[in-house]
Amino acid sequence: MARETRRQRRDQRKNSGGKPAAEPKPAPSRARARQAQVRPSMQPASTQTGRRERRERGRFVKESWGELKKVEWPSRSQVIQGTIVVIIACFIVGAYLYAADQIFKPFVRNVLLGQ
Repeated sequence: MARETRRQRRDQRKNSGGKPAAEPKPAPSRARARQAQVRPSMQPASTQTGRRERRERGRFVKESWGELKKVEWPSRSQVIQGTIVVIIACFIVGAYLYAADQIFKPFVRNVLLGQ
């Protein structure tokens, strides 16, 4: 059965002259279930936050240390090799930007700025 629209409820009240109906309709099952639920303000604080049990202190640090032990750390030679690659890449990009700057400097000065 489809639910009544707001307009239908208003029309019913208007036709009955504002008097309450002789027998009240029972609340839908969803509404009854909602009424039976405990309001969050009435629940203890521990269940409102979602925590169910007390945690011992330092558990996060212990678990983090355990995860760090599982990490495969790079060797000294891998770190040196990676550093050299980054320095060379920075030098190449810097040289490219310097060359592009020198090439476009006259164009910008003469054409765009008009000096």
